[in-house]
Amino acid sequence: MIRMQNTVLGAGGLALSLLAASVTAQTLTQEQINRLGNELTPIGAERAGNAAGTIPEWTGGLGTDAGQSIERNFTTNPFQGEQAEFVITAQNYQQYRENLSPGQIAMFERYPETFRMPIYETRRSIGYPQDVYDQVKRTAGQAKLVNGGDGIENFSHGTFAFPIPETGAEVVWNHLTRYRVNIRRWHSQAMPQTNGSYTLIKFEEEAGYPQLMPDIDESTVPNTLLFFKQRVTAPARLAGNVLLVHDTLDQLKEPRMAWVYNAGQRRVRRAPQVAYDGPGTASDGMRTSDNFSMFSGAPDRYDWKLVGKKEIYIPYNAYKISDPQLKYGDILQRGHINPEHTRFELHRVWEVQGNVKQGQRHIYAQRNLFVDEDSWMIALADHYDGRGTLWRVGEGHLAFNYQHKIPGYSIETLYDLLAGRYIALGMYSEEQSAPQFDVTPTYNQFTPAALRASGVR
Repeated sequence: MIRMQNTVLGAGGLALSLLAASVTAQTLTQEQINRLGNELTPIGAERAGNAAGTIPEWTGGLGTDAGQSIERNFTTNPFQGEQAEFVITAQNYQQYRENLSPGQIAMFERYPETFRMPIYETRRSIGYPQDVYDQVKRTAGQAKLVNGGDGIENFSHGTFAFPIPETGAEVVWNHLTRYRVNIRRWHSQAMPQTNGSYTLIKFEEEAGYPQLMPDIDESTVPNTLLFFKQRVTAPARLAGNVLLVHDTLDQLKEPRMAWVYNAGQRRVRRAPQVAYDGPGTASDGMRTSDNFSMFSGAPDRYDWKLVGKKEIYIPYNAYKISDPQLKYGDILQRGHINPEHTRFELHRVWEVQGNVKQGQRHIYAQRNLFVDEDSWMIALADHYDGRGTLWRVGEGHLAFNYQHKIPGYSIETLYDLLAGRYIALGMYSEEQSAPQFDVTPTYNQFTPAALRASGVR
């Protein structure tokens, strides 16, 4: 297993100080803000490619004409037919080591016969609607960290809080506040045993954002980030159980509110355990609540340090793994998902290291997050236990829905290096529909009173 290393990292000539998150963000100058949309992309990534030519210039991302809708609300793979340029294996990973995360190296060493990473041409496919770009530039420098970085204020919903980050906490908050839209989705989760056997857990989920809900005045819920409801639909022993979450921007001021409806007991109860390292829904202990969406919820138990920018092979343009013709049995195997359906590309990422604060507790004493510069989404996450041993390795396989101009995860995986097991969540290739974004939920759908109706089997 790999031990913690507090190494100073840097890339692209960018000098970054290893300072803990400051109490408030430094005020951006107009000169800095003017870089957005010029040498920086409209959301703060480096527009230019790298010196080696292995990362191209960002030119706006895929347009809505990149493909077409097909069955069950799925879209075609815009890179269909592309072949991997090379494959990294346990036999050759040392020559690519500087572009790998510690977690990826550990996976090669843990599964030398089967784990591999097919490397494809880098495609900077992600882009956003113009009104998002306009809002980012208009509000840049307004959001401020509060409570030592544990929350933010003056945040403009529907944008990125810190397009030009200066601290680790700001990068984390960019992931938490990234541009998202209302969604309804059906997906499956599995926790394969060491022999490869698994049981599918099936979910129906809805998420609503205050600025996109017709019966909410955003000014009346200024500290609300999102509303989330999750219903288990299979297997039968769990079907009908429902989780409801209201997430806030400053969870020290107003902690996350969560409720669960137990179909067997027919009761709605508060669920304070649905936070931090509380167990994830029906996960057999294979993930924590804050492992959802790679990292979610309150960041206040960690000191976040900005390590630097790196060029890393990350899972990207993951259209193959959500192909509507693909079966879950084709994806899930012993030890890790089937590499045949994965795609890795070289991208610039921000690395942020979180260490549990003095006086706080979490089963992950340290977590290192690798955040894609073009989406502010976490692509890789390494989790260390209290002994300093690398314990769990997370992958967020990013894909861009070019028709709705929104990136997301085709699948999330969390590999337990010690147990030899893993959890895969968010799979939807066999579901009744791909995620739906043209939905308009109301606040009444996200109240505790609505849970009982949602849980009818």
